[in-house]
Amino acid sequence: MKEYSIPVSIRWADLDPNFHVRHSAYYDFAAQIRINFFVEKGLTSEVLAKHHFGPVLFREEAVFRRELKFGDKLSINVKVLKLKKDHSRFSIAHEIIREDGTLCAKITVDGAWMDTHIRKLTLPPQIAIDMLVEMPKDENFEWID
Repeated sequence: MKEYSIPVSIRWADLDPNFHVRHSAYYDFAAQIRINFFVEKGLTSEVLAKHHFGPVLFREEAVFRRELKFGDKLSINVKVLKLKKDHSRFSIAHEIIREDGTLCAKITVDGAWMDTHIRKLTLPPQIAIDMLVEMPKDENFEWID
């Protein structure tokens, strides 16, 4: 898959007292597109429950480049940045882009898969591997050991 993006609608509740998008809303936008992608590729909450596993994040980082305001027309994408060869760990990048093509923010998350019964890291089932393989790759994508 070459690209996966969705439009972002800024809600009044996403604004801070300075009338621009509050920092935590950026993380919410990134989480929404990740989950949208997971679900579209079959990795639904029912599948996660059936296989008793789920994603866990170790790090979430946003680099803010341009101010976002109410009324801005935006999109956000999702791309795999790094992937362990056994698919047990991943880094995923998200870019928030204004309608004119301006990169406004980049959000990066590092994560893994957790067994929800024993509460320990685990290898993912095939459906999660397939989903990560289908996710668009960042131009700087790399396999990690």
